[in-house]
Amino acid sequence: MASSSSFSKPLSRFWEWGKTIVCVGRNYAGHARELGSALPAQPLFFLKPSSAYVREGSPVLRPYYCRDLQHEVELGVVLGSRARAVPRDAAMGHVAGYALCLDMTARDAQRECQEKGLPWTLAKAFRSSCPVSDFVPKEKIPDPHKLKIWLKVNGEMRQEGDTSCMIFSIPYLISYISEIVTLEEGDLILTGTPEGVGSVQANDEIEAGISDILSMKFKVAQQTRGS
Repeated sequence: MASSSSFSKPLSRFWEWGKTIVCVGRNYAGHARELGSALPAQPLFFLKPSSAYVREGSPVLRPYYCRDLQHEVELGVVLGSRARAVPRDAAMGHVAGYALCLDMTARDAQRECQEKGLPWTLAKAFRSSCPVSDFVPKEKIPDPHKLKIWLKVNGEMRQEGDTSCMIFSIPYLISYISEIVTLEEGDLILTGTPEGVGSVQANDEIEAGISDILSMKFKVAQQTRGS
């Protein structure tokens, strides 16, 4: 079981050395409905590279090829030890803590990829597509399934959700994913977004939070080709 004294590297800066970001799609019924999708029978997940991380003080870049950049606020789970084929009842022992995350999505690119049967890389894996908050040790969040997550754009509330509404729980996700992908210390799982996703433009300000535990702000900037 992971403990705060057993980490081989500083989890407080997991975004600097964690290898993999695993994102879970359609894990809230309201979001699946707003996308016009059926509820998944098993977790749908995809990967982002570690270069997708961006921290407060740096902008979220709208890719040069994107006409519809959308926000998705999510609870992130930070792994504290290697997880491979982990039983569900042992999964939480691999959790070091949590972070607030945004899964920024080039929605128009995603639709085009879906229509052509192509991977979602253009839609989900671009630079700055994973804004992330400070690390929160798991001791500060006794039950990650009882949290409010929210997001505002230019002061207007866009998303409000409760992690109790996840279709697949955190232990289920860790167990399922680790059967397929070996998770390492410092890796991050994004657990899905509630309904209310919407578009952002250059110069918009995104503010998001977890209950009264933490919040973060990011400005949106337009990327130019070659930058």
